[in-house]
Amino acid sequence: MATKAKKTTADVLISKYMDYVLDHEMVPKSIYKFCKVSGIKEEDFYLFYGSLDSLQKGIWEQFFVNTIAVMEKNEEFESFSNKDKMLTFFFTFFEILTLNRSYVLFVLGQEKNPMKNMGQLKGLRKHIKHFAKDLIEDGNAEKNLKITKHNPQLFSEGAWLQFMFILRFWTKDDSARFEKTDMAIEKSVNTIFDVFDNTPLENILDFGKFLYKESFA
Repeated sequence: MATKAKKTTADVLISKYMDYVLDHEMVPKSIYKFCKVSGIKEEDFYLFYGSLDSLQKGIWEQFFVNTIAVMEKNEEFESFSNKDKMLTFFFTFFEILTLNRSYVLFVLGQEKNPMKNMGQLKGLRKHIKHFAKDLIEDGNAEKNLKITKHNPQLFSEGAWLQFMFILRFWTKDDSARFEKTDMAIEKSVNTIFDVFDNTPLENILDFGKFLYKESFA
């Protein structure tokens, strides 16, 4: 009896793409080649993605979607403070990255130019900045004095810089169960919230250098 072909979905494409990259130790040269090896109709691929680059970006966005889904399963999440929500986000996101570490390390190192490797994070950047911006806007809504309110745009950019530094730290972490990354997450989140509570960020001219020094010194 013939086995029924698995229906092509975005999740199926992502899974097969990651398998292809790890099995061949290279990204596919073309959609045609990827689909042929993976047993997917090319027309089905285009139902979800317009290019291999967009699929690769989509994988990072799916990591974010999965992170939010895991957090929302915790009925107490909405009652968390903004700092605890951010901690939960980073801990959960990097747990998901760890489950896919071989793939992530490969695609982040596929090009000699690091900036080319970062291009796949474009969609993820928007999601993380939006998540951070929502946290601050929710917090500001509860504050009466304008002087105590935080700038959502600055905070969201800071959260993205923070993520990038933690990602770089995680890729080089060789500690058991990546305990050093957990420590870096906790220290950096505590630092950034202390900064926002006690420092007028408009006076910090080089926030990226400041965050790196304070979080990973």
